[in-house]
Amino acid sequence: MEAKLNVWIEQDGEVVLSLWRVRLLEAVERTGSINAAAAEMGVHFRTAWEKIKEMEARLGEPLVESQTGGVGGGGTALTPAAHRLLIRFHALTDGLDTLLAERFQTLFDSDSA
Repeated sequence: MEAKLNVWIEQDGEVVLSLWRVRLLEAVERTGSINAAAAEMGVHFRTAWEKIKEMEARLGEPLVESQTGGVGGGGTALTPAAHRLLIRFHALTDGLDTLLAERFQTLFDSDSA
């Protein structure tokens, strides 16, 4: 047996940020494209776009900046606000899995049950 933990951030009962949304933003950063990020995540472009727009609306600031055309073609990059959000989410969640595993072992170890 093992314990699992899922962390998300809500505002007024609506999800603002979750591990899935963090992974989506990180995929946008890595690929430079919402479309490529959506494909990497196994979802349609529209789903990825809607989740990003939901986050932006709830936070009141843009998380991505898209450029169209040009010499190198278009692309999408994360805004400084998105980078700060990712840093804070990771700071919040880093170490929680280890803490949970240690606590689980202490409480559910077969010798102590």
